[in-house]
Amino acid sequence: MSTDDQLRFPDGFLWGAATASYQIEGGADADGKGLSIWDTFSHTPGKVFHGDNGDVACDSYHRYGEDIALLKRLGLGSYRLSLSWPRIQPAGRGEVNAKGLDYYNRVIDGLLEAGIEPSVTLYHWDLPQALQDAGGWANRDIADWFGEFAAIAGEAFGDRVSRWITLNEPWVVAHVGYRDGRHAPGIRDAAQAVAANHHLLLAHGNAVRAVRAASAAPVGITLNLAVERPVTPEAAAHAAVLEARQNGVYLDPIFHGRYPELLDGDASFSPAAAGHVRDGDFEIIGAPLDFLGVNFYAPHYVGVLHPDGEPRRGETVTGPGAVSIQPDGLPITAMNWLVEPGSIRELLTRVVAPVTGALPVYITENGSSWHDYVTQDGRVNDLERIDYLRGHLAAVHGAIADGVPVKGYFAWSLLDNFEWAEGYAKRFGLVYVDFATQERILKRSGEVYASIVAENALPKA
Repeated sequence: MSTDDQLRFPDGFLWGAATASYQIEGGADADGKGLSIWDTFSHTPGKVFHGDNGDVACDSYHRYGEDIALLKRLGLGSYRLSLSWPRIQPAGRGEVNAKGLDYYNRVIDGLLEAGIEPSVTLYHWDLPQALQDAGGWANRDIADWFGEFAAIAGEAFGDRVSRWITLNEPWVVAHVGYRDGRHAPGIRDAAQAVAANHHLLLAHGNAVRAVRAASAAPVGITLNLAVERPVTPEAAAHAAVLEARQNGVYLDPIFHGRYPELLDGDASFSPAAAGHVRDGDFEIIGAPLDFLGVNFYAPHYVGVLHPDGEPRRGETVTGPGAVSIQPDGLPITAMNWLVEPGSIRELLTRVVAPVTGALPVYITENGSSWHDYVTQDGRVNDLERIDYLRGHLAAVHGAIADGVPVKGYFAWSLLDNFEWAEGYAKRFGLVYVDFATQERILKRSGEVYASIVAENALPKA
């Protein structure tokens, strides 16, 4: 294929895939691992679809060698994995579990032997249950506990990790875990959610400092940022508030040393208005970063709630007077999420770049769930995922052309896995996993992704 028929990515562009510890590892009580909030939550009746849990998941605790071989087969330059805090510190504080460190040492060394850079996330949602029993992210002391955990990880792995991510999607941790209760720990309390928002940021700042003291590798954070598109002029104000609640409450304190002015007086969403900010907090939170990780899946379309206060068909109330809308004509994934590739370009150019400027950006998650199945010839022909992948990569390429310094892309996910409250009902992987046998089958999307990686280019549509 000639270069005229390709969208070429910059030289040195980093191609990867991502996973999370609780979603793939299994080994729930192996080798001294402590209980996590997801162990507890998934074993609570009615919390996870079909009563599923992550006790075995993809059994990557024992099969990590197979997974590294898949990464190598895909030709990827980096693997984004996360550390299970209770596997390393069973009680979240104090004693370190040497066998937990040994496991991650084996994984990291295996990646390096395969020529794959380890990109390590310190926290991807599996909080030690012992810390939740002490208040979890709603307890300000957790910022110090997390700093201690980061120091342990930095000392153990800092000589071999290529980049560090402190937190994955703190918005989900705070607002899906503590406000909506749909994720562990399953709490529905706005006051705890807004406290968790602030304490997560303090923990992030402490972790940046701890990791820098032990490792020369770049450090960043991964945020799930929103594109809220108003469908009418009247909805624009609602969209701005929704973006402040999801984007601003993280971007503003990290990069501007404050919470969004648009949320002044809103104690249910602004930690400043709720009285959680103390002298010196923003200096901790604003520790300089080497990059920003961005997770993105779908845009949200915002409308105005009907005057009678009742949402119409296809509408979901998202705030006072606001509803989300699913426009006609856009594909919808198995997660009921919209597919609109141009939205990731809008996110990078309109939301991210004006805040981060020249700071490197990595797409640390992007992917889609579909109703995948194995055909009689043993293949998984996930054509919808291929379309999603190509469309979003073309949009990322467009953002780079617009001047956004996107340095890499991590597909979510390497493997079908335990998809949190959805259990095993939703599949995001480039690799199909038969959870009964643990057989791994590279999907057509994985083959296509490997060809894009090999060419460092995307065929033009």
